[in-house]
Amino acid sequence: MRREGRPAPGRVAPRLVDVAEEAGVSLATASRSLSRSVGVSEAVAAHVRAVAEQLGYVANVHARTLAGGRTSVAGLIVYEIGDPYFAEIASGVVRVAGENGWSVQIAHTEREPSAEAEQIRLMRAHRVGAIVLAGSGYVDPVMEHEAGRELAEFEEAGGRVVAVGRHHMRCDAVLPDNEAAGETIAQHLLDLGHRRLAVAAGPAHLTTIADRLQGIRAAVARYGLPPDAVPVAHAPFTREGGRDATRELLDAHPGTTAVLALNDAMATGVLSLLRERGVSVPHGVSVTGFDDIQVAQDLAPALTTVRLPMSEIGAAALDLALRPPSARPRRRATGHELVVRDSTAPPAPRD
Repeated sequence: MRREGRPAPGRVAPRLVDVAEEAGVSLATASRSLSRSVGVSEAVAAHVRAVAEQLGYVANVHARTLAGGRTSVAGLIVYEIGDPYFAEIASGVVRVAGENGWSVQIAHTEREPSAEAEQIRLMRAHRVGAIVLAGSGYVDPVMEHEAGRELAEFEEAGGRVVAVGRHHMRCDAVLPDNEAAGETIAQHLLDLGHRRLAVAAGPAHLTTIADRLQGIRAAVARYGLPPDAVPVAHAPFTREGGRDATRELLDAHPGTTAVLALNDAMATGVLSLLRERGVSVPHGVSVTGFDDIQVAQDLAPALTTVRLPMSEIGAAALDLALRPPSARPRRRATGHELVVRDSTAPPAPRD
């Protein structure tokens, strides 16, 4: 007995024209239904897909590409695939792709704006059906102008684009809750009694950093403290960057009682340098992170941080990309959650 939905041995595999004829639709409608393109009602598309499954039809993606059509492949562009932040976003993109019969092509740019534009051009050449651009935008919009132009041309040609964490691009976007989350993590330390805060921040030209700092300064101002009095050291968004930033902060401000790292990777560097200097955490200096990557709970001490739903962010981005375009760019915000662990405590009494 053969499995339902598979052609019997010896039979010629069904073609797209067979699906169209059996479903009672045109060849173009059958093609759009199976590729989940716009211009077909969901009821008709579902009917065509059901007929295709019954006949055992398998789309010839290669032939479709040669004919000039788009594939059911989503391009995901991230800064660094080895960074847990982007790895978790990628997991959400891959999950939604699998649920919808798509696959994912991943590229990374190492935070180089020119590399973003080049990767977008490569993905356009491979005729991907959608592009998700994940990673912070730039404070100076000129830095992402070339990538923005490539994406606009891709959309004009029928592709779908969604950006994660980009303010300046005119496309659908998922915007992490960076400013509000920065305010929440600073508020936690202020509520514990800390007043001598310092920030180990990532590169100053990223909007993610500007937003997180804006939230921290809003919380500080609410306590009647001068926001600009909180020292900030900028360094790469890495463990070594966290070490370098903390060294700079403690050397210039030895009375610091709490260091806010603006991502969890930097926070591991903060903890490393404090341990090297014999400073107890949290009783000597409290430490916070940002994002809540999986390793945060396994650090010693376990890291107090603010959780952004990275996997859900990736899922939401591709979900938007698979929807028909709207007249105006859509913006989808995410929530955040304070996760209090062992790396924060009230400051030690001063002598």
